[in-house]
Amino acid sequence: MAHFQTATALVRRGDGPVFDTELDPQWTIGPKLHGGYLLAVLAKAAAEVSSHPHLTAISGSFSVAPEPGPAVVEVEVLREGRGLTQLRARLSQNGAPCTEALITQGVLTDGDAWWSGVDPVDIPAEQDCLPVPADGGGSFRIGLMDVVEQRIDPAAAGFAVGQPSRKGVISSWLRLADGTDWDPVSLLVALDPVPPISYDLGIAGWAPTVQFTAYLRGIPAPGPVRVRMRAGEIGGDRMDEVAELWDEKNRLIGQATQIAAVRVP
Repeated sequence: MAHFQTATALVRRGDGPVFDTELDPQWTIGPKLHGGYLLAVLAKAAAEVSSHPHLTAISGSFSVAPEPGPAVVEVEVLREGRGLTQLRARLSQNGAPCTEALITQGVLTDGDAWWSGVDPVDIPAEQDCLPVPADGGGSFRIGLMDVVEQRIDPAAAGFAVGQPSRKGVISSWLRLADGTDWDPVSLLVALDPVPPISYDLGIAGWAPTVQFTAYLRGIPAPGPVRVRMRAGEIGGDRMDEVAELWDEKNRLIGQATQIAAVRVP
């Protein structure tokens, strides 16, 4: 099993903001590396350069899908202030840029929110939800499910037997399979869960991310997290997906929005 810390490991070149990494083949959906995983690699590199410890925001664009194997991450500090550092990071492979992100580093806490207008997701207990297998009987293998344990709300799992709910909402429990607890960087994986929301709307097939933005709100409590993913509108071969993430203390610890390509029937 490729542990998250190992799969996102970096080797710095001298004292500069350039890092070598080895993209791990287990963190994939079919043949393609998972988008949240790729952004996590960029976020770890940014943390090595920043004087602020925690990822608080990231906005990434995916121009070319890299292959598992060697890659290079370059980081540029745009501004460093008292409360935050703003950076740009790029992942390249064979000299070609693949993924680029604007990143904000700050300081997160494990305290409760002063106010929240977002109700926590209502989902059955973890043991009563359905595990997502790596070999789901489809046309490709979900290697990500070997390293992430995901259990879907049964109410949203009808797509697996040809009966999607068509509500545009999928909720799940998530754990890292290596037994480690989530942190703000690894939460980027949880904020990009599978399957895409299009499955719940009766649209199967690949849904590659074009652009992904995430906000990290706090240090997660130990244990699993719960994610609710929903769609607002699908059309023009594009769909939006909004993910909201809660920890064991019922605190909203992460939010993400992405735009993905989809083949509308």
